[in-house]
Amino acid sequence: MAERPHICLIAPLVFPVLTGDRNLKVIGGAEVQQNFIARGLRAAGYPVSILTGDFGQPDDYEFDGLRVLKVRQQGHTFPVLRYFHPRMTSIWSAMRRANADIYYQRCAGVNTFIAGLYAKTHGKHFVYAAAHDLDLDRPRTREIFPGSSGWRDLPIYQAGLKMADVIIAQHSGQVEACRRWHRREAEWIPSGYVPPTSARCEPDGVVLWVSTLRQWKRPELFLKLAQSLPNLQFRMVGGASMAEGDRSAKGFFSEIESAARALPNVEFVGFVPYQEVERHFDEASLFVNTSDYEGFPNTFLQAWARGIPTVSFVNCGARDAHGPIGVVAGDLNEMQMAVAHFAADRSAWLEEHTRCSQYFHANHAMPAVITRYRALFDRLAVPA
Repeated sequence: MAERPHICLIAPLVFPVLTGDRNLKVIGGAEVQQNFIARGLRAAGYPVSILTGDFGQPDDYEFDGLRVLKVRQQGHTFPVLRYFHPRMTSIWSAMRRANADIYYQRCAGVNTFIAGLYAKTHGKHFVYAAAHDLDLDRPRTREIFPGSSGWRDLPIYQAGLKMADVIIAQHSGQVEACRRWHRREAEWIPSGYVPPTSARCEPDGVVLWVSTLRQWKRPELFLKLAQSLPNLQFRMVGGASMAEGDRSAKGFFSEIESAARALPNVEFVGFVPYQEVERHFDEASLFVNTSDYEGFPNTFLQAWARGIPTVSFVNCGARDAHGPIGVVAGDLNEMQMAVAHFAADRSAWLEEHTRCSQYFHANHAMPAVITRYRALFDRLAVPA
């Protein structure tokens, strides 16, 4: 068997998810996926390095068979200089020390440019993975880059995207967006998930909402939903946004927390580490997503793996022969009717329970996802 190519994941915020550190309040969908991918590739025999931020860990050490290198994101007191050093120079240096064959980076940002430029100037391969629908929807990509720095970071990201050897999309809608707006064919690789062996659902359990409390996630609509269905029990899980430049994050979190705690049928949990989120799904009957837009939510996979029906405003392209997996509501009124219907009609709940469970195991079980990554990386590793 030929030697496997060395894969390096550039994932500045993955460390808390990777290690299961309960004291670090950072959880993101991209980080969860990168953790699964890194572990899956390592189990398949690939050398894997991860470049991640400074969370107080040692530099360049081994964790669960993965080489972990530290990058610095903060340092210089002068904003312009800080942008280049240590932010860019630290990632560049860590990529050089990793000396991988293929560099993999997820999420739109300046790191896309750094990864692409390093790979192109050092004869390496660069794979970019979209984490959000807006990553590839050019007219709306600016929404990912808030604040005054957006004018600078957006074109830098777009330049980096052009340097990618392969762009990975999460679903067919992102494939089409890449084709339409970037004149490129993206490679579709579904998101994956490894459910705990004890994973289950509770047909008479809570109506669950899990996410980071960001404004575009529209958590206030979940509270309105709870107000409209006082006979049902609702649970909200999520911490404040840690996104760079999100200066209103703490205030928004406090506002939602206060409103949630004022409702007698809502349990507000706040932030919990990723590993502890699982038990909340075990106690749920339905999962609700109120975001205006998404990529492919990991929470859908956590729900579907257990057979928990989902109700949301977003269509992430999941379908079987009977139509979309989960209810895609057009507005809050439709969402309220769907939740009430599943709560009142056990046969309808059981039918959707079976559909989403079957869909998950056919499309998002981690071994099948890693098989796709292996095919991609092995293809890139073949000399031209």
